[in-house]
Amino acid sequence: MSKVFTRFEAENKKAFFYISPDLCKGCGLCIEKCPSQVIDWSTRIGVYGTPIVEPKRMERCTGCRLCQFFCPDAAIDILRKGKETPPSKEISEPPR
Repeated sequence: MSKVFTRFEAENKKAFFYISPDLCKGCGLCIEKCPSQVIDWSTRIGVYGTPIVEPKRMERCTGCRLCQFFCPDAAIDILRKGKETPPSKEISEPPR
């Protein structure tokens, strides 16, 4: 049996910001660690009955991913634009 998590998305010219309200417990670590002060408390209530977080100043986001790394519940995903590409499926032969 699998669970499908909902997620909210925001973006700017550098990154996509995804947060899953089903996973966020509202601990605030991401707010504390964000060097650009992008994240703040939301008016939405999460599954634990506490406010979740959301990107309120997305124009400041640099895509550094500190919020993603410090989130103990893996509720945040940051995808940098132009830098994150799937690995190539082609295998090149070494030069002879």
